[in-house]
Amino acid sequence: MKRYALGDSCLCWSLSDAIDAEVSARILWTYRRLKNGGMAERGILDLVPSYNALAVHFDPLETDGAALEAYVSSVFAEKPSAEARMGKTVEIPVRYDGEDLGRVADLHDLTIREAIDLHKASVFTVAMVGFMPNFPYLIGLDPRLETPRLDCPRLKVPAGAVAIGGAQTGIYPRESPGGWNLIGSTDPRLLLGIEPGDTVVMKEIL
Repeated sequence: MKRYALGDSCLCWSLSDAIDAEVSARILWTYRRLKNGGMAERGILDLVPSYNALAVHFDPLETDGAALEAYVSSVFAEKPSAEARMGKTVEIPVRYDGEDLGRVADLHDLTIREAIDLHKASVFTVAMVGFMPNFPYLIGLDPRLETPRLDCPRLKVPAGAVAIGGAQTGIYPRESPGGWNLIGSTDPRLLLGIEPGDTVVMKEIL
């Protein structure tokens, strides 16, 4: 585990250089443990998890940085409990009508029906939220659907697009450029309450 400062008001703990389900689970457990453990009383302003790191933002004028570092490190050292690791479960209705769905299926020698069934059978975890507000990065994709990003990103991806990028699924909350493979669509308003650590399941709609 690496600890380092990002300026004078943020400390970061990094566990790995790779995307790994166990590492992500550890980050999310610590994130939820800190979030539910009295952030304001310890001077924590914000917590930003990624796949393999956690950034802790604080007020340097009101917070003892050394004490905060020791506290967060002690939480990382705790044995995770299943209760603290659990977020809410969010069901996302998906219409599997994405323009890349056929190509994704062909790439993996699957029928479109088989590709849809594999995707909706996957149980996803929100590993982090970015590159824009409310964009969930979802891990848990069936390995048989892992598909490289597009060589040339689109200038416009519609809001609500459900897409695959490598081993991840993402959902675009608003129209934006994007290089992921579009396989379906949903109502982007459903993303507003999604947080890191939540479980996401896809329900096919026709």
